[in-house]
Amino acid sequence: MNKQNFFYRVYDLYADGFRNMTLGRTLWAIILIKLFVMFAILKVFFFPNFIKEHADKGEEPEFVATQTLNVER
Repeated sequence: MNKQNFFYRVYDLYADGFRNMTLGRTLWAIILIKLFVMFAILKVFFFPNFIKEHADKGEEPEFVATQTLNVER
């Protein structure tokens, strides 16, 4: 690959930066673990698929429309 190519220079900048990290690797590991916990574990236990449980297959758009239009104030 041509070393004057913009994408190569950007890749080289980030690759060199991550290669020389010490504290940054630990921080990135913590960030990735937190994201995994938030999106994988919390979603399963705290955010059930409400539409799938209450609407028939193929009727999901109508269910959402009726639920959003029938909001009690």
